[in-house]
Amino acid sequence: MAGLLWSDTDYGLLSFIILTVLAGAAAFATGRAMAAGWGPRWRLVPAMIALAAATQFLHYALFQEQLLSLRHYLVTLIVLLIVCWLGYSAMRSRQMATQYSWAFTRVGVTWRPR
Repeated sequence: MAGLLWSDTDYGLLSFIILTVLAGAAAFATGRAMAAGWGPRWRLVPAMIALAAATQFLHYALFQEQLLSLRHYLVTLIVLLIVCWLGYSAMRSRQMATQYSWAFTRVGVTWRPR
């Protein structure tokens, strides 16, 4: 897994864990913020593309990993999109259950009609 998910450098796994946790927190917050503004889901993709690029730059600047590694960029992007979608869905289900409590009830990260 070392070459697939993180680089084969001395700090490869450490940098993957630290920066993925930090970027994941930022992605979760971004998803919640987009949902709080009642924004559409498609806006998550450009935001996560930019965040994944920033995360890839931090991998390069802090741990001397490859800057233009498409494989590592795509892994980071997929992880961030999943976390961002979870944040968006959690906030949207909370909004729907709160704003329209007479019509919907919250079920995990989604909602259902009463």
